[in-house]
Amino acid sequence: MYQAAESSSWGGNYHNIETRCASSSSDPLERVIRLASGSAVVIFSMSTCCMCHAVKRLFCGMGVHPTVYELDQDPKGKDMERALSRLLGNSPAVPVVFIGGKLIGAMDRVMASHINGTLVPLLKEAGALWL
Repeated sequence: MYQAAESSSWGGNYHNIETRCASSSSDPLERVIRLASGSAVVIFSMSTCCMCHAVKRLFCGMGVHPTVYELDQDPKGKDMERALSRLLGNSPAVPVVFIGGKLIGAMDRVMASHINGTLVPLLKEAGALWL
C-alpha cells in the first residue's frame, strides 16, 4: 500500500515511492516500470523542475489528474533518474510521462502529441479522460 504525500495546488496525486515499493526489487528500471503501470497517467518529476511543473499543469488543464513521483524526494530517486535517462536515450530524465503504462517520453514528446492531436486519444484509451 502506498501513502499519499502532500498535494500541490495543481491537483495531482503525489505518492511516496519508498512506501509503495518497499517489497519490490532493488532494480531501478523495474521500479520505474512497476510504478508507471500503476495509474492511467504517471509523471516522474523533480519538485524544483520548471518543465516538470509545466507538464503537470498541462494535464491538470485538460482535466487529467496524473500520479506524480517526485524523484528528488525519494532516497532511491537518483537511481531511478538514471534508469529513466537510459530509457530516453540519455536525454534529461525528467519530466517523463507514461500513459496507460506506455512510455510517451519527455516534455517535447508530450507537447508534440498534444499539438498534433494524438494526446487526447491516448488519454481516453488509458481511461484518464472521458470527454
